Amino acid sequence: MMLATANKADRVVLNQISWEQFENLLTTLGEKRGARIAYDQGQLEIMTPLPEHEYYKQVISTAVEDIAEILELNYECYGSTTWKDQMKAVGVEPDNCFYFQNEARVRGKLTFDLNIDPPPDLVLEIDVTSKSLNRFLIYAQLGIPEIWIYEEGTLTIYQLTNNQTYQETTTSAIFPNLPIQELPNYLET
Repeated sequence: MMLATANKADRVVLNQISWEQFENLLTTLGEKRGARIAYDQGQLEIMTPLPEHEYYKQVISTAVEDIAEILELNYECYGSTTWKDQMKAVGVEPDNCFYFQNEARVRGKLTFDLNIDPPPDLVLEIDVTSKSLNRFLIYAQLGIPEIWIYEEGTLTIYQLTNNQTYQETTTSAIFPNLPIQELPNYLET
């Protein structure tokens, strides 16, 4: 195992980590932990969110839920659930994730198999510090259709294209008639 030093004290990156070691780490750390984990073909990132990160995660997540309720959209929120695919050797814990289009298929589910179950329709990532692993590659491997990234007061929407890359867009497939990118203007700090 090789350790790559991180430029921030809130993160560590380990190289040459096997899938088995990744799974063992998830089991050892358990469900109720403060650290977020991302894994991409042998490279493991462990990150501890800062208070600013958690604040914006909560505020934007609440806004997503409020908008869904106003629009009378059914949804399921699965927070920082670990999404992984052993065959592709990727795994990630988003800051938050939601099902909208596939809500009925996952309603009440407590365990997931992405070989059978659909991935979340929307993933939320708060970037207070830059992450080391390219999460776009991981999310594309998992088939996540839409990612919202909040960074430095800006909310950027990305949608998965047919060639399995993300393209920045000005509208959300989930809330197509709303100016979602304007959301940060209404956030209280």
